[in-house]
Amino acid sequence: MSPQDLVLGIETSCDETGIGLYDLARRRLVAHRVFSQIDMHAAYGGVVPELASRDHVRRIVPLIRETLGAAQAELSDLVAVGYTTGPGLAGALLVGASIAEALAMALGIPAIPVHHLEGHLLSPLLASEPPQFPFVALLVSGGHTQLMSVAGVGNYVLLGESVDDAAGEAFDKTGKLLGLGYPGGPAMAKLAAGGVAGRFRLPRPMLKSGDLQFSFSGLKTAVLTATQQPDYSAERAPDLAAEFQEAVVDVLCGKALAALKQTGLQRLVVAGGVGANTRLREQLITAVSRSGGRVYFPELEFCSDNGAMIALAAAMRIEAGIAEATSNGAFAIRPRWPLDQACA
Repeated sequence: MSPQDLVLGIETSCDETGIGLYDLARRRLVAHRVFSQIDMHAAYGGVVPELASRDHVRRIVPLIRETLGAAQAELSDLVAVGYTTGPGLAGALLVGASIAEALAMALGIPAIPVHHLEGHLLSPLLASEPPQFPFVALLVSGGHTQLMSVAGVGNYVLLGESVDDAAGEAFDKTGKLLGLGYPGGPAMAKLAAGGVAGRFRLPRPMLKSGDLQFSFSGLKTAVLTATQQPDYSAERAPDLAAEFQEAVVDVLCGKALAALKQTGLQRLVVAGGVGANTRLREQLITAVSRSGGRVYFPELEFCSDNGAMIALAAAMRIEAGIAEATSNGAFAIRPRWPLDQACA
């Protein structure tokens, strides 16, 4: 491999340690590795920030070495280091940021802070058939549900977002409510596969609100109310899970279609952990194709947090001439950082 053509991406915003290597000259991902902390946090029913930070410290250097080895690359092949600077857990972000900044300073190359959601938003560009700009992006994860108008790298306009729980957060909380443990999202989808939607009647929050805002907290409460009815039993849980999933999917599809109509765009990009949900994918593809549009998803391995998307985002910012490299080792994390504030 030619020297000085690789961008290293580091992701440590929550409970996955992700490392990616993107070839800037050849415009392709060459290697990536992810270590998930799910098993560790499952015992506590959710992410414990201090434990997450400590585990990132243990995993990050071996994972960088492993990723470089998989690409048959050396540290001297790096041209830049991109890292997630926010949003996320402060302690976890500090681990990735400090390693990235120290490595960049030692190698004499730029360190590039990257917005976590920008990584997700651009992750479908790693697919074999990537979308072209402009497009509408639906970001659905455990912490965020947003609709963005994307004109290019660093050019994002917020169209709407959740006013309370994000879709993924609602999945996790509802899963816990139904006794499914952590993480609740995938377990809810699995349970829903054995049920029939419509046997319970749950609301579709803000579906007809006339704007592009979301709200899922009330939907979670409606599930709780259903479980407290005299005729509810554990045998009915799959039907309740199926109705919950259908309600979330109906809202996400309805708002996404409204965003496409409002912007006049025909390409929809879906990213984030909830973007792996099979029912959501099926319904979005059907609904958007009916209107003459097309939906783009990241590969399943890039739906959850990963370093590949951070390496890509840093590389694309370098190509676009908008990379804001840090200098003299000075850096700051941004645990709360709206994506539209990361615009060029």
